[in-house]
This record gives sequence, C-alpha cells and structure tokens, in this order.
Amino acid sequence: MAAVSPKPPIIPPKLNPVRVPIEEEPVGGRTTDFREVLHAYSKEEAVLEARRCIQCRRPWCVEACPITQDCKEYIRLIAIEDWDGASHMATLDNPLATSLCKVCYHYCEESCVVKKKGVPIAIRHLKRAALDHGTPDLVYVPSRPKGQRVAVVGGGPAGMMAAWELGVRGYGVTVYEQEKRVGGLMQTIPAYRMTDADVEADRARFRELDVTWVLDRKIGRDFPATKLLEEGYQAVFLSVGTPLHRTLKVPGESLPGVIPALPFLKAIGEGHPMALGRRVIVIGGGDVAMDAVRSSLRLCPTRDVTLVYRRGRAEMPADPEEVHGAEQEGIRFLFLKTPIRIAGESTVTGVEVQSMQLGPATPGGRRTSVPILGSEETLPCDTVVVAVGQRADLTGLDGPLDLQIATMGWPEGKGAGFATAVPGVFAAGGRSVVYAMGNAKSAADAIDAYLSEKRGEPTGPRPNAFGSGPPFHLPPGYTKPIRS
Repeated sequence: MAAVSPKPPIIPPKLNPVRVPIEEEPVGGRTTDFREVLHAYSKEEAVLEARRCIQCRRPWCVEACPITQDCKEYIRLIAIEDWDGASHMATLDNPLATSLCKVCYHYCEESCVVKKKGVPIAIRHLKRAALDHGTPDLVYVPSRPKGQRVAVVGGGPAGMMAAWELGVRGYGVTVYEQEKRVGGLMQTIPAYRMTDADVEADRARFRELDVTWVLDRKIGRDFPATKLLEEGYQAVFLSVGTPLHRTLKVPGESLPGVIPALPFLKAIGEGHPMALGRRVIVIGGGDVAMDAVRSSLRLCPTRDVTLVYRRGRAEMPADPEEVHGAEQEGIRFLFLKTPIRIAGESTVTGVEVQSMQLGPATPGGRRTSVPILGSEETLPCDTVVVAVGQRADLTGLDGPLDLQIATMGWPEGKGAGFATAVPGVFAAGGRSVVYAMGNAKSAADAIDAYLSEKRGEPTGPRPNAFGSGPPFHLPPGYTKPIRS
C-alpha cells in the first residue's frame, strides 16, 4: 500500500504592514469648493489592499463593529476578485453601507491585528470598493408579512437602521422625519466627505420593504409620541437624535456674527451657505467643529480661519482623520483656550479667551481643563461659529415615557432593549452614525421580541435581507464585542 503523503502545512499570509495609499485631492485646490477629498480605490488597488488582510481566526474587526458587520468576509471576497459577492456582503448586514464607507469612524481598523506591525487594513475604503465595483443595484426584500405596524420617529441613522431591521423581518414601518430629507444629522456632513446622493443610494435599497417615509412631520410638535399607539401602531421607536445646538453661555453670544454650527452646516448642505466675514473663529473640538472649520475655510474669502479648543490636541473627540485633514489645509489651531466673552457692540469684533491647563482625569478618563488666572486675551474676528455640542428636542416626549438622557444628549429608554416606561415604546441613539445604528439594532431586536410575544410566536434571527441564503449569523471565531 502506497504511503499517504502528509498534507502541506497551512501557511498564513505574510503580514504586509504598508497600506496601499488612498489618493486625495491636492490641498491647494480642494479648499476652494466642496469637492470630495478622498478618492476611491481602483480595482487593482483594492485587491492589493485586501490581500494584506491575514484573515484572523478570531475576527477582531467584526467584534469592534457596533453593527457586527462581517468586514472580514467582504475583504476576503475582494482579495479573490469576487466583486458581486463583496458588494452583496457589504450591504447584507449594513443598510447604510454607502454612507458608512464615507463617514464611519472605522472602529474595526483600530482593532485590526495588522496595526500592531504597521498600518491597519483600509477596511472602510474596501467597503467603498466593494460597492463601486460590485453589483450596483441590490434591493432588500421582506420576509413573510407579520401584520403589525411600527412607527419610527426620526429618519436619521438609528431610525433608518430600525426601519430596515423591522422591514426585513416583515413588519410594516412608517418613518416620521421632521425635515424634508432623511438622514438626520448626516444632513450636516459636508459634501467633501459625503453627499445626499449617498444617503439616497442607501434608501433606494429599501424600496421593496413595507417602509413608508413621512417627511416634514414632527412628532411631539404635531401630537405626542405616545398617541401613535392610539393611531394603530403596535410599537414605537424614538430616534430623535440631537438636532439642537448647545450654547457657550458667555456674554455677547447673541451678537450678529455668532452662528450655531448645525444650522450653518445644514444651510451649506441645502445649497444656501451663510455669509462669513474675513476672519472666522470656530469654537469646539468634536466632529461638528471639524466639519464647521473645514467648511468655513472653503467659504471664507481670505481663508483666515482658526479653531479654538479648551483642551489639547490629544483630547479632541473629533475623528483624527478629520483633524489631520484640517491641519493639512492650513487651519490654525489654538489649544487650551476657552471663550469667556464675545467682544463687540453691534456686531462681533473678537473673542476674549482664557488660557487653560489640563487637570486630573474625570471618572470617565477624560482630563479636565482648569483656567489660568490673568491669561485673558482677545482674538480679533468678525464671525464666530459655535460647535460645543448638541442636545435633543424633547417636545412632546416627556411625561410617562420616563426617558433618560445619555451623556451626549440623546434620549433613550431605561429598560432592556431600550424599552421606555410605556409598553411598546422604545428609544435609543448613539455617539456616532454607526453606534446609533448599533443601538437601533438592539432596540429592533427588542421590538421584534415584544411583537412576537403578542402574536404568540417565537423570535428568531433576522432573515436574509436579500431573500435567499442563511439568516443573520456571526462569523466563525466571534466571541464577544470589543466595544464597551
């Protein structure tokens, strides 16, 4: 009997620490308009980048994703040049894939094993490559109709995610959005990062689902959210986000020339940008501040734009990619400065600031900022854009719901699955687009369980969003989420 040859050992791919470069618009030209800054990978570039992935046995990247998207699998498919398969996988568990491939915080990349030796895999940009080069027009299909209808209040990322989760399961869904466009705070993201067309490309995949979009209708102002249960809806999901701006609470903030960041960015997105002066100061250190300061640079006639932040660069909550982009574009940063007065009489003439120093960390791990007495100075300017945080509009949402307000301002239910004190009403949001989607996913699971119990049926995993194939499942090797 002939001897059996031993199987050759499985040799994992050699780790390549160098990322395939992502081309950008040259700095000199891109600040004159709102053209897209980051370019897409070509097919050849995407395949080279995908082949850097070592396909870890434990999918760290998936565990770091708030919506548990199987990015490991669509990267594998790109590496073997299965573009239609990659496009299918990129949208199978992510209804906002077109938007997220432009603006996601890419938590997956932070957990990428390749980062230990070099630059992590460009997971977000590979998602974009899958969509650019794969099947262009995928459409979600519902499962067997459940005969129950759910109202979703808010058409932002959380509301769209909940509508998709429930629509795929066979529920009828009506989404109420107070604006004339869906997207929520994604409407304020500048076109050099993402456009309305990206949101609409995502929404187009919903067209076979029983999802109705009611725009320019504000629940709470028109009638209380709890009244939706009396209107025949058997569950309600509140995803109102944080559309209102926070103020500085300093003298002079009501002067002409002081502009809240959210209305400023929204006006740009609608094609009606506000007029700016010759010297602009943006106050804040988050993503909205980054969008505001980079947009101001594109609108300011003299390009004299400064960002003022009360902590240091390392403490900025904004996406480091956006901070780096602003630095590339020549925006001046003044760290450890806080405004104490807006100077001027009939209009803004400057911002009086006080120097700060970093103090001890808070229980959450973030260092406090402590004023330095006698360090006041006035920075001349004629426009101030305020981007120091947002809050929710709770009109009509108080009373029996017993909502709690998250640290960053959105309302959510206190119970399991974000259930409120009113049976059948759930509420959630999140600190970024994809985190809001992740919390909405949890709420949709809870709504499905609540409505299944009313029907007397067991719950199960989400059906395959494209109608054929296995239902939702976590990839092999997945243990638990990395996120807290």
